[in-house]
Formats: sequence, structure tokens, C-alpha cells
Amino acid sequence: MRSVTYSMNVSLDGYIVGPDGGLNWTPPDEEIFRSWIDEIREVGVHLLGRRLYETMLYWETAEQDLSLDDSQLEWIAIWNPLPKVVFSNTLSAVQGNARLASGGLAEEIEQLRAEPGEGNIAIGGATLAAEAAALGLIDEYRARVYPVLLGGGIPFFPRRERRVDLDLVETRTFSSKVVYLRYHVTR
Repeated sequence: MRSVTYSMNVSLDGYIVGPDGGLNWTPPDEEIFRSWIDEIREVGVHLLGRRLYETMLYWETAEQDLSLDDSQLEWIAIWNPLPKVVFSNTLSAVQGNARLASGGLAEEIEQLRAEPGEGNIAIGGATLAAEAAALGLIDEYRARVYPVLLGGGIPFFPRRERRVDLDLVETRTFSSKVVYLRYHVTR
């Protein structure tokens, strides 16, 4: 069965976006970007909330930017053809290899798990991931923890009164002192 993974950059105090809505605390780093490329290679379909979808739209036309480096071009070559399912109450259309979700999150994940296919089901966006976590649908959490305290913003983990036991399966410390943590949900 295909696993559902939730993977984001996160501050040490647990936020994926700062209180000002900014991401300027996650400066571009070749080593970390390469790790994202390696991770996206394992994905068969990506579920996105509206905000993350709109942020990632940049990559749909980025190949026209002549200043892109080889890693960014490699990302585009993997990301753009990757099937995506967008969950939104406000969008009426999406671009690229994306479709709007036709059902609820649990129904979409159940359908994707039942379909033949390779690769994980990645989920991105705090609101969407919080819904999946509340429904017990996330199989694996992956966090790239940045050495910064933001003091507020959008949390990586939903604030639910539900205990979830995790098994640490991988760690890595990057030269930038960012720490990668990968956990399987204990079932």
C-alpha cells in the first residue's frame, strides 16, 4: 500500500511559516535542495492545499528563466510531470499536471491507495496535513529542522488532542546545521 508522507521545512519551535507569513528563514542551500530532489523522486502523486499549490506554480514556467542552475532544472523535470491533486474551496481551475480534488481528503487518499502506481502519496500544506493527521492518514513525517525560533506562525504539527507515537527511522545533519528527521507513525 502506498504511504502518505508529510514533509516540510520547520523552525526549531515548530513553525513552517513565520508570523509575518514569510519563508525568509529557509535560505536556499544546494545540499538541502538536493535532498528535496531526492525525496520528490520517491513520490507518485502530491496532494496540495491551495496556498502551497499557488506557491509551487512558479515551477510551471520557471524553465524559461535562463539563470536557473542544473539542480533547479532537474527539480522542474521531476516536479512538473508529477501528478498533483489540489484541495481548494476557492479555485475553479488548476494548471499543469494537476487536478482539483473531486472528493474529501479521506476519499481521495483511499482512491489513490487503491490505484496501481509507484511512489508515495505526498501531502503538503499545513491545513491539509492537519486534516490528514486528524483522520490518522499520515504514515510518515519528515522535517528539515532549521536552527531558528520564529515565535509563531503556521505550525508544522496540528494542535490536536490526539497522541501519535512515532519511530525514528532516519536522521541527517546538513553542513548548514539543518537537521533532517524522518519518522514512521507507529500503528
